[in-house]
Amino acid sequence: MKIPNIVVMGVAGCGKSSLGLALANALHASYIEGDSYHPAQNIARMSAGIPLTDADRASWLDLLAQRLASGVAQGEAMVLACSALKRRYRDTLRRGDPELLFVHLAGSKALIAERMAARSAHFMPGTLLDSQFRDLEEPAGDESFIRCDVSQPVDSLLQQLLQQLVQDQ
Repeated sequence: MKIPNIVVMGVAGCGKSSLGLALANALHASYIEGDSYHPAQNIARMSAGIPLTDADRASWLDLLAQRLASGVAQGEAMVLACSALKRRYRDTLRRGDPELLFVHLAGSKALIAERMAARSAHFMPGTLLDSQFRDLEEPAGDESFIRCDVSQPVDSLLQQLLQQLVQDQ
């Protein structure tokens, strides 16, 4: 069974890192934390409550695409946690691996705002949540994706996702 490389995507606070790490462990894949590839100036902007522009994100997405391409060349199984909010961002990531499967973690703004307020060790302030939802272009039917409802616990999402991945093979 060949499971494609996966990008766990969605707005800040939706659980990308938690589900991405759990999924990588379950699949014995490498986990790539997209936030760790942001240049310092992006982190500083977000920490200051300034939304990133497409230009701010371009070099970051290019780095992630290069990381994916490198992994593909080495036959590495990968799970990437990355917001991938816009179609063009996902297109950039697909340059690194055209077979990517996107797992879109979707939920209400109220629920995600509540989760963001409860976390303390992240640079992204809740004040940027509106800009995240404004930028979000949900994956379209011509993209390979699975939509998950983040109102469910991570363990439940993981089990549902693993079942879906097996069924799709």
